[in-house]
Amino acid sequence: MSHTTPEAVVDRDVVVIGAGPAGLTAAYTLVKAGKSVTVLEARDRVGGRTWNGHVLDENDNPHFIEIGGQWISPDQTRLSDLVDELGLETYQRYREGKSVYVSPDGSRHTYEGDRLPCSSETEAEMDKLIKLMDDLVLEVGAEAPWAAARAQELDTVPFRDWLSQHSDDQEAIDNVSIYVASGMLTKPSYAFSTLQAVLMAASAGSFSNLVDEDFILDKRVVGGMQSVSLTLAEKIRELGGDIVLSSPVREVTWHEVDPSTADDANNIRADVRNGVRDNGAAGDVTVVADGATVHAKNVVLAVPPNLYNRIQFVPPMPREQHIAHQHISMGLVIKVHAVYETPFWRDKGLSGTSFGGGRLVQEVYDNTNVQAGPDGTPVEDTNGTLVGFISDVYAEKMWALPEAERKEAILSAMADYLGPEAMNPIAFYLSDMAAEEWTRGAYATSYDLGGLHRWGHLQNQPTGPIHYACSDIAAEGYQHVDGAVRIGESVAKSIIEGL
Repeated sequence: MSHTTPEAVVDRDVVVIGAGPAGLTAAYTLVKAGKSVTVLEARDRVGGRTWNGHVLDENDNPHFIEIGGQWISPDQTRLSDLVDELGLETYQRYREGKSVYVSPDGSRHTYEGDRLPCSSETEAEMDKLIKLMDDLVLEVGAEAPWAAARAQELDTVPFRDWLSQHSDDQEAIDNVSIYVASGMLTKPSYAFSTLQAVLMAASAGSFSNLVDEDFILDKRVVGGMQSVSLTLAEKIRELGGDIVLSSPVREVTWHEVDPSTADDANNIRADVRNGVRDNGAAGDVTVVADGATVHAKNVVLAVPPNLYNRIQFVPPMPREQHIAHQHISMGLVIKVHAVYETPFWRDKGLSGTSFGGGRLVQEVYDNTNVQAGPDGTPVEDTNGTLVGFISDVYAEKMWALPEAERKEAILSAMADYLGPEAMNPIAFYLSDMAAEEWTRGAYATSYDLGGLHRWGHLQNQPTGPIHYACSDIAAEGYQHVDGAVRIGESVAKSIIEGL
């Protein structure tokens, strides 16, 4: 993609920092309303944590993979509508045939439907825990979990401890926790609160939705999810917006200081430590990035909160923001891509869907790609692709191994589900978003234990003319592209009203 480079210093209504789905949706909404916008992006591409890529086989033939986020679930209606608006197509994840479950004793089971082949006792315990979480979702909701009556109580109990309070069945606990811990927050279940787990479930509509892989991992975009951002970028440019790539933002000057905060005796300059009165109102903003300086009335900070501190704010952010931003962090996950000559599991009557709570690779799915053919008609690849996920402490262990040993361990774990054929992919790739300077983890940020009820109310509140937009702080669609689209559009509309 070519760079769009404005003059060295430009005046705009709004400057957007970050060209992921949230920032681009905000920019698209603003330019459609006739506002002038410049988007500044540190990477050399748009898309943020959505990223279409390729892996080469031993013959140097490229195979398409989605390095970042890729799925759309039925509740993600705003993203689905945008995909339609942009003229993109979707297709369903392959799910024909039996699924595989490996129990804690290592025994392998195949099954059909959405019930894991556990003992009746474990199944009953899982149903009980899921029902309790569904009840909490109704009590807490996704919009303002920090305001719930029991917010502090739920936010100071680790999710693992809460599960253990309600069940002594370890297999049930492992199987239920997988959907939030390794499956979504990508942190150990002892490292985040029950309130954070409830928010994750509420953002998907219910915990029952979250544990239903046919719901939460329903559809993909033909040509990859990054196509949404690529198409948005084209439309923004067509409407007169600027997108500047390879341009990390270094400084944001955003407000006048409060003279009363100066401490001459100790040589402390005046700042805005106690906050400002005009949150959300248009102001006077200057954003300095590599290769571009933009003067605007508002700025949209469309990057995950763990990257806010990469920018120098002049004056510094208020005290409460300084503290809150130190208690929110990314998780850690390895997304495994294994490409095979054919989808061999289908010949065995298997869907490719595999689970094993507490195992190295806890989830595997058929991720065979569909792309537009020569005539534009969607065509499925003849090669088969599996995707697996390795989370938190297991991911740390894998990155500590030599490459060959790491590959052997991962493929062996996948072979436990789908057979020895899984050991012999023609191409193999590990998504490493934690090593990316402008991501530093996956899939999204979450609070330290006890942080959501203390600081969650700040995350969507503008700071003067600075507005926040990313999937990490969304309500519906939290951690998903749908949440990024929703919050990007919402922030843009509030700015339009203010302007």
